[in-house]
Amino acid sequence: MEEEINTQEMGEKIVKVLKTIYDPEIPVDIYELGLIYDVMVSTDHDVKILMTLTTPNCPVAETLPLEVEERVKSLDSVKDCEVEITFDPPWSQDLMSEGAKLELGLL
Repeated sequence: MEEEINTQEMGEKIVKVLKTIYDPEIPVDIYELGLIYDVMVSTDHDVKILMTLTTPNCPVAETLPLEVEERVKSLDSVKDCEVEITFDPPWSQDLMSEGAKLELGLL
């Protein structure tokens, strides 16, 4: 019998990993920046992440989603990870956490 998966706990581990990934031009992690729109965890240990970039022409548009995918896949409990990029809704500073705004001097 397969071990029951706690999707909530797995989601929290994934968020911890996401908070270690930084946009190279902004000294704030991608989670606090508001670039992560959704983290979906299936009972099959598959993960899908819906994220955006600060702009469609973001210099890390090619590498950042791959880094997210690889870092999340490095978790023992994750079988596979798919990252989907969306620009709907477009990213804005309103999506940033209070801590991120404070760090960047926007408060």
